[in-house]
Amino acid sequence: MKFVWLGCMWGSLLFAGNQSESNINSRYIVESVEISGHTDAKVSSFLRNDMNRLVGEKVDPESIDNLAKRIRKELHVTSVSHRLLRGEEAEHVKVVFDVKGHRQDLDVTIPKLIFNSKTGWSGSAEVGTNIGKNTFTFGLVSDNDTLPERYSGITARYENRKLGTDRVRLGISFGSYHDQWNHATENFLATSDSSGAAPGVYRTRQDFEPSVTVVIAKPLTLTVGAGFQRFETQYPNARFQSSNAAVTSLRFHHQVEDSDAKHDVDANYSLRAAARTLDSDFAYVRHLVKARYDCKRGRHEVSDEVIAGVITGQAPLFERFVLGNSSTLRGWNRFDIDAAGGDRVAHNTVDYRYRWFEAFWDTGAIWSRGEPAVQRHSLGAGFRDGAFFVAVAFPVRSARVEPIFMVGMNY
Repeated sequence: MKFVWLGCMWGSLLFAGNQSESNINSRYIVESVEISGHTDAKVSSFLRNDMNRLVGEKVDPESIDNLAKRIRKELHVTSVSHRLLRGEEAEHVKVVFDVKGHRQDLDVTIPKLIFNSKTGWSGSAEVGTNIGKNTFTFGLVSDNDTLPERYSGITARYENRKLGTDRVRLGISFGSYHDQWNHATENFLATSDSSGAAPGVYRTRQDFEPSVTVVIAKPLTLTVGAGFQRFETQYPNARFQSSNAAVTSLRFHHQVEDSDAKHDVDANYSLRAAARTLDSDFAYVRHLVKARYDCKRGRHEVSDEVIAGVITGQAPLFERFVLGNSSTLRGWNRFDIDAAGGDRVAHNTVDYRYRWFEAFWDTGAIWSRGEPAVQRHSLGAGFRDGAFFVAVAFPVRSARVEPIFMVGMNY
């Protein structure tokens, strides 16, 4: 009985000590969140945003533990621990996640799974493994949300995260797809006078894209590579064609924190240039600019995203721009706006979030050379938790309003 009593007393003291330590830590304010021992370039934007949400809040051990588990899963590592370091200001601390090792087992993820009440399901699943600095990923996809067509097939990707130095990464991707077309798209291409500017539809498509990514400075990343596309057309004539292009992308990402708010800026410019000298059946240049600004103050968060793009020359359909899906002009059906996509696009999204509630306003236009640009608007609201969302969006127009319901997750 004496030993039992001593054991109970020692357990009570340990519990009280842990409670006391937790209560002491909860007095401090999180000044910053960092990942140590691993490049955080591959952390998803949703996980990064949730990490940044800790900044300005009091230390919450449960939230920190949950983030450590998510980091371990996303980075496919052996272990993730965390520690608190003294901050620059009084009563402030830095949260540092220490990442160790790499797993070599298989990891199954679902990067995208979305239901749209107008266009149905879209989704993808991937199986990946890590061997040292090398990542191998194989996937299945059926997507009716991104391009003018639904494309279904297999994907494969290889990445070397350290090509001699941590600042250089090598990537190689491959995809083989079967394509299905909406009747609105087929009818548009068969009857429209602009069918000469928009090439015909295709049954199958394969793409191969090697690239090298260089971290110029911490906020600036440059990617250069080439894209080789081969597809079997079925309209207007059945034949094989290729679209080979030089690919360049420049990304800028920067965060600024002040006394009561946190600001995040992310901008990306991409260029695809196809030419006859690359043995391409198509000659075109595709420019696309994306810029996003986020401001978080307490539990309130406002974001503004701008997209602008232009294509010169003749590009295949998979290169053309699309509006009216799960992320742009939500509430509109893209086949009602432009059934074959356009070679000019301008779009702006403003989102407001309070905890899990989200409201948004989208506006934009999509058109082709020689056509007038028609600006459209949509409004919507819903709930979002990380990558998962449920939303209802309404097109703003004088005719009958038909809302579109969306649910799913998209990384």
